[in-house]
Amino acid sequence: MKLQPTRRRFLGLSLATASAALLAACNGQGVSSQSPSGRTRILPTDPLVQAAEDARASTGTTVAASLTAAPLTASLDGKQVNTWGYNGSFTAPTLRARTGDTLKIELKNGLSEPTIIHWHGLALRNDQDGVHDLTQAPVAAGTGFTYQFKAPHPGTHWYHSHVELQRERALYGALIIEDPKDPVTADHEWVIVLDDWLDGITGTPAQAYAAVSAGMGDMGDKGSMGGMDHSKMTGMGSTPSPSSAPAPDPGAFMLMDSKSEYLGGDAGDVRYPLHLFNGRTPEDPDTLKASPGSTVRLRIINAAGDTAYRVGIPGQKLTLTHTDGFPVVHEEADAVVLGMGERIDALITVREGYTPVLALPEGKTGLAMGQISTGTGKPPIPAAQPDTIDGTVTDGSRLKADPTVQLAARKADAVHRIRLTGSMKAYDWGIDGRQFSMTDPYANAFEVTPGQRVQVDFVNETEMWHPMHIHGHTFQVGADGARKDTVIVRPKETVSVMFDADNPGQWLFHCHNAYHAEKGMMGVISYVKASTP
Repeated sequence: MKLQPTRRRFLGLSLATASAALLAACNGQGVSSQSPSGRTRILPTDPLVQAAEDARASTGTTVAASLTAAPLTASLDGKQVNTWGYNGSFTAPTLRARTGDTLKIELKNGLSEPTIIHWHGLALRNDQDGVHDLTQAPVAAGTGFTYQFKAPHPGTHWYHSHVELQRERALYGALIIEDPKDPVTADHEWVIVLDDWLDGITGTPAQAYAAVSAGMGDMGDKGSMGGMDHSKMTGMGSTPSPSSAPAPDPGAFMLMDSKSEYLGGDAGDVRYPLHLFNGRTPEDPDTLKASPGSTVRLRIINAAGDTAYRVGIPGQKLTLTHTDGFPVVHEEADAVVLGMGERIDALITVREGYTPVLALPEGKTGLAMGQISTGTGKPPIPAAQPDTIDGTVTDGSRLKADPTVQLAARKADAVHRIRLTGSMKAYDWGIDGRQFSMTDPYANAFEVTPGQRVQVDFVNETEMWHPMHIHGHTFQVGADGARKDTVIVRPKETVSVMFDADNPGQWLFHCHNAYHAEKGMMGVISYVKASTP
């Protein structure tokens, strides 16, 4: 039997081989430029991609920055952790620009393997989207790549590696695109990045993936490991445990008892020892200093791999103003739930003393926490914080778009039904019963043509929730819901989203659970040129 390269093996190929294959595809050579319908795909180097970029508004200002991905050592929970990050820091720099600015970001790869950067939430030009072997070749170890694109729209966004499980380390950061005409004003702004963390504590992300991807088999309610092949529970990827060290216990990674009524059942697959608020644990919280009565704009980003967070302040309501960067009809809530990849902007008024801002892992145990201080009172004690926040609880998909950003009413030209399939027992997460492979990315791709109004029906046939993310576009949830790029799809639920096909290229969509995506719950939106009469 001929061995077919997996996504993991593919990254072990030489850069020359990968680049040659990609360039051949981008030049229209080979089968990838021709779709099954007989129409020509609009690939990343197509002139239509440049034309779309030229049509975007420009301020004439270029914002330049440099990001170096490399190993680093950080102190977490009293332990020294060897991991990866940007610019030698566990907390990556927050990048800022204005709508219409050109971002010019130089990536230097100081890792021992290829990497890449995806600009999550931006409907930017296709050849800068940062998806290896679909929009560009991976950036090889010891080399670099300069991203350059216009910031098409404002909002709270983020950037992260889009190679395998690299995002499960510290290869992510906030990206804020400011709107000079933003009507929301505040005395302070606090960018909050939430994350679940295990790297260097219980093992590596690759080891966690090896454990959970073996599936539950016929495990009993007591968590026995029956039905699992323990010989496969070893580290994978570029940084396995030393051969002299014992393989981690799969039970250290697999979470079997996480339940969330809000999310419709199973809350997650992976057990995390830490939950971080701007790279800090609750015992060493990030602190914002402010005066009583002042207002704070929270820009909250969920960068986690497998954890939704319920964010709130005990005894104080949040005023929700934006989701995934787009304004919504303002709504007050006691707490807001963010799935992986989602963002929420909220306003609060500062109270005298210390104010804890809690991010509770939905359906799991643990706590991420920051605090606001006016210089008086005593700091909050993490162990004294509530394990949930009840009352009015919502999420971005249940908010309403501000009228200024609603899509114009229009009948869909194309409807695509995307079945989310798989189970924790077999760990066979996929789309329409198939696991995605980057070696054949266009298999089962759904086609769109420029100018179409597209409806996507995410049909969740599984027993678990999935945060579904579409690259290169923002969609509207339902007829008048929020404008977003990532949406929670609960078990046995169908969520319909609408977008305008106004950004030509080849675009990934996937579950933003890092382990589900790695297993293959992803696909491609493929722009094709309209047939000539």
